[in-house]
Amino acid sequence: MKVSLTWVFLPVCLYLLACTEAPQSQAELVLGTVCTINLYEEGSPQLYGTLFSRLRAIEMTMSATMADTVVDRINQNAGIHPVPAPLDLIEVLDQALRYAALSEGAFDPTVGPLVQRWAIGSEHPRIPEPAEIEEALSLITWQDLVIDQDAATVFLRRPGMALDLGAIAKGYAADEMVKILQNARIKRAIIDLGGNIFAYGVKQDGLSWRIGLQNPLDARGTYLGILAVQHKSIVTSGVYERYAEINGKRYHHILSTQDGYPVDNGLLSVTIIADYSIDADALSTSVFALGYEKGRALVESLNHIEAIFVFEDKHIQGTPGALAWFTLSDSQFSLMP
Repeated sequence: MKVSLTWVFLPVCLYLLACTEAPQSQAELVLGTVCTINLYEEGSPQLYGTLFSRLRAIEMTMSATMADTVVDRINQNAGIHPVPAPLDLIEVLDQALRYAALSEGAFDPTVGPLVQRWAIGSEHPRIPEPAEIEEALSLITWQDLVIDQDAATVFLRRPGMALDLGAIAKGYAADEMVKILQNARIKRAIIDLGGNIFAYGVKQDGLSWRIGLQNPLDARGTYLGILAVQHKSIVTSGVYERYAEINGKRYHHILSTQDGYPVDNGLLSVTIIADYSIDADALSTSVFALGYEKGRALVESLNHIEAIFVFEDKHIQGTPGALAWFTLSDSQFSLMP
């Protein structure tokens, strides 16, 4: 099973809580969403400018929906010839292929044809015809993504193939923000790239950041519990994040390339907590698509990765590390070991 998260993102599904300090943040529309970075008393126009310039550069390289990005050129030349690619894109694609192999295809960066046909998150979502879905599925094969490290090129072997890095690019971008902050010797910050959260450092009082997890059955901004973390990335994938109402039925954005339709496995959301946001980003969608048993097994096979699973029947399970940081606050949900 392989899945996709498209490049068009929704606002935050995780929330910073109980911050009494005066915020000194900057927000811009980039990466297809509102990205907010809060450096508190250490912020400066120059540093914010550096951070957001890097985000815009990543967008102009990795977006599959904007014209004439590097990813767009790779897609346009699928089956024709390799395309020169910068080192950051090659790095992201290397990681994408790693997760494709680890998840046995639950994560697949070549899922673009299926994403394009559903167009969930765009102005014109639709249910593809069965023949369209079959055609899209035939084009989704991560083994046909060729990276030539020596020539610094990327090639999709078959015409009609298309990259979509929506399930990994924001994670890479958040990690790039962390690198810039570390080089600038910034002590603490909250990086929020449209719901990809990096709680950088610790709060001024030395305590953990408190991050609220969205209640997937309630209005945006309603949280079911709180994660208390230090220097961690937190990324959630869920059925509520982005969806389309078509003929009275809701279709969410997490698409299975096993059958070409939205994943239906009893889960409402999966939250990944990791040291690196690229890991949290790639895993949140692939673990959701794998389902609880296979997804948890994948998480537990990796170092420094924790997960929280929210089920349709309103019970919550998680790995020991995640549950040690988590406090349930909504009585309609139950926490199970």
